[in-house]
Amino acid sequence: MPKAPKTKKGPEQKVIHPYSRKAAQLVRETHKQEKKDKIKNVKAARLNVTGEKLLWFQSRVDPTKTEYSKEEACEIIEKYLHRFDTELLQIELANSIKGRQGRQHEAREAILKQTIERERLQYQENGLEIPDILNVKHLKVFREWDGDLKKLPNIKVKKTLSKRFTFYPERKQRGKRRFTRNNKSR
Repeated sequence: MPKAPKTKKGPEQKVIHPYSRKAAQLVRETHKQEKKDKIKNVKAARLNVTGEKLLWFQSRVDPTKTEYSKEEACEIIEKYLHRFDTELLQIELANSIKGRQGRQHEAREAILKQTIERERLQYQENGLEIPDILNVKHLKVFREWDGDLKKLPNIKVKKTLSKRFTFYPERKQRGKRRFTRNNKSR
């Protein structure tokens, strides 16, 4: 009886000992790749949020205007801060229907309220980043933007504070505070 032809097998994977240098090297490489992927995903998410915000502003900018004043920019920001009002109202109506137990869409409602509160606080204290529509040149570039996230760095953004709030530097207290045994602070 004839012998069967021998088939060549590729190089077999050697088993790597878990405490070897090679295993440690592979672990380091995987950790490094995971870190890179995580940073890449966080950056992409941040760019996506910024892109959505800028697209919202782009849809609200009047195409006939060549320049905006600070008051007009603040009005657009107020509209931006109230963009979730209709959705919150719908959730409230759904929850007001009698005969239902529990609250529907509670997680979405909490996220929306938290977002509104965070953005309003940011607008009042630090300033909310919006596209620079106060400058004619930057407004033109912003209008020509097609929504591509790769071209996002070309758009100039400006922090705008609320027109209603003016901040004054805090006054330092004169003198020292005294602490006693009975009355902690005076």
